Formats: sequence, structure tokens, C-alpha cells
Amino acid sequence: MNAQFKKGSLELCVLSFIRQEEQYGYQLAQNIGKYINIADGTLYPLLRRLVKEGVVDSHFKESTGGPARKYYTLTSEGEAHLESIHEEWRTYTKAVNQLLEDTH
Repeated sequence: MNAQFKKGSLELCVLSFIRQEEQYGYQLAQNIGKYINIADGTLYPLLRRLVKEGVVDSHFKESTGGPARKYYTLTSEGEAHLESIHEEWRTYTKAVNQLLEDTH
């Protein structure tokens, strides 16, 4: 898949999964990886940015099989942001799909 397509949609994917339930980074990578292939080098900088922007919170939880894991949750600002970018995505993909249909 085109890297620019993935880069443009990764934030939407990450926030959508975190909205379902809190997740730690590796778990999130595995869940998204069921649909699209992403590199750790892409995911973790995005998570740091989302925390810095106040869209996502993070906290550590003890793990039964090793060191504590950093879990991510959506903030109320994150909920609103997700709704906004989800609507933008729907509008954009609808327009692109229409363009492709009209020019095919």
C-alpha cells in the first residue's frame, strides 16, 4: 500500500482503536496490523504527538509477563477530534470515489 495513504489515515486508525479500549503500543500495532502494515517507527512518534496535543492520555500498568506497559486512552478532546477527522475522512473518500467513478 502507498506509504502516503497510510500516513494520512494512521491517526484516524489509532484513535479509532483507542476509543474501543485502552491499548498499549505493541497491542495497537498488532491490531492495526491486521488491516494495514505499519512500522513501529511510525506509530510511536504519532502516539507521542497525540499525548502532547492532549488528544490521548497515557499511563503505566503492571504486566503479568514483564515490565509495566504504557497504555493509551482517548481524552474528551480526543473524542471530539476523532469525530472531526472521521467526518473529514468520509467526505474526502466520498469525493475521491466519485472522481474515480466519473473518470473511469
